[in-house]
Amino acid sequence: MDAFTRFTSVAAVLPNENIDTDQIIPARFLTTTQRAGLGKFAFADWRYDADGRERAEFPLHRADLRGAGILLGGRNFGCGSSREHAPWALLDMGIRAVISTRIADIFRNNALKNGLLPIVVGEDEWQRLAAFEARELTIDLDTQRIELPDGGAIPFDIDGFARQCLLRGVDQLGYLLSEDAAISRFEQTHDALTRAA
Repeated sequence: MDAFTRFTSVAAVLPNENIDTDQIIPARFLTTTQRAGLGKFAFADWRYDADGRERAEFPLHRADLRGAGILLGGRNFGCGSSREHAPWALLDMGIRAVISTRIADIFRNNALKNGLLPIVVGEDEWQRLAAFEARELTIDLDTQRIELPDGGAIPFDIDGFARQCLLRGVDQLGYLLSEDAAISRFEQTHDALTRAA
């Protein structure tokens, strides 16, 4: 998993409310446990017609939004089933952060465990960000701020443990393994104290 520290990218707006995980990655593409290659199926029913041709009206097909790494999604983003393939598909298509006024809990947890940063902001902040569509935003996870092209910034909150994992580029297990020496020291101290008691 790549560390997420400071990320700058063009922002794309997908304002639909209740974008569920079946819209993010339709069930017919859940036949693999491999993450690579899922990006081409992200939003497949919105991106392609029945013959597999790109739909010109899909926002991420605009020339100025191709390659966008920040997605401003409508309220209740990631609702529906708990499929982990949803953040995998977004990451594989180059999305590193999703910003919404509400993000479904299970999607948020899956995203954090896989290196996709889910950010919740207020409605006014979302509208302010959406005004910068097709322009670069910078997300600084260390300071927990979204830096705007006009020099302003929007703060955001994230769980402290999830933040540390993202900054280090590790999942929960990777974080524990990275603390192996400290865990061993604790166990030795704890064992000595237990025997002495």
